[in-house]
Amino acid sequence: MDSFSKNIANIRQDYCQATLSESETGNDPVLFFTRWFEEAQHAECIEVNALTLATVDASGKPHARIVLLKGLEKGSFVFFTNYHSDKGHELAANPHASMVFFWPELQRQVRIEGLISKVDPAYSDEYFYSRPLGSQIGAIASPQSQRIADRSVLEESLAAVAAQGDVKRPAHWGGYQLKPQRIEFWQGRASRLHDRIVFEQTEEGSSWTQYRIAP
Repeated sequence: MDSFSKNIANIRQDYCQATLSESETGNDPVLFFTRWFEEAQHAECIEVNALTLATVDASGKPHARIVLLKGLEKGSFVFFTNYHSDKGHELAANPHASMVFFWPELQRQVRIEGLISKVDPAYSDEYFYSRPLGSQIGAIASPQSQRIADRSVLEESLAAVAAQGDVKRPAHWGGYQLKPQRIEFWQGRASRLHDRIVFEQTEEGSSWTQYRIAP
C-alpha cells in the first residue's frame, strides 16, 4: 500500500450523535423521512435536498449522479431533468432506480429503491415557471449529456434562446417521480455498529413491513 492509499485508509470518524429504534421510525417510512428531512434542514445540512440517483442502462451498466429532490407528492420522490439526458434514456430502458441521501452533519443516510415514472405535464409546467428565468433558458439551451465542441456552443445556444424572449417549457424537460418499494434508514453508531432499519412494501402495496439489518 503506497503512502497515498495509507493516508486514505487512515481517514475515519466514529459516529456517536444518535441512535435509531424501530419504535422511533413508526410504521410509515415516508412520514419518517419527512421528519428526518426537516431535522436536516434545521441542522443546516449543506444541499439538504441533494441525492445520488442511480440508474441502469439497457446493457445493464449502472450510472449514478447527484440530482436535487424537488417534491414529495403522494408518497413519491420528485426531481426534474432533461428527458433526453443519459438518465432519461436509462430510465426509459429500465424504470427501476435508487436514491441515496447522506446528511453527514447528522450522521444519517437514507436509501430509497423503487420504480420511476414521469410526473403529470401540469406539474412540470408549475415547477418550470417557478424557476429563475436563467434556469428556464438554460433548460432549453442545453443539449444535456450530448457531446459539444466547446463552451462557446452552449453560450451561443443560451444567447439565441434568450433573444427569443418568450420562454416556454420544452416537451423534453420535466419531472420524474420515484414510487418507493424499499426504504432504509441508517444512523451512524460507534465502532461502525450502525443502526439500519428497513421498510419494504407488501405484495399488495398497501402497507409496509419493517425489520432491522446488521451494519
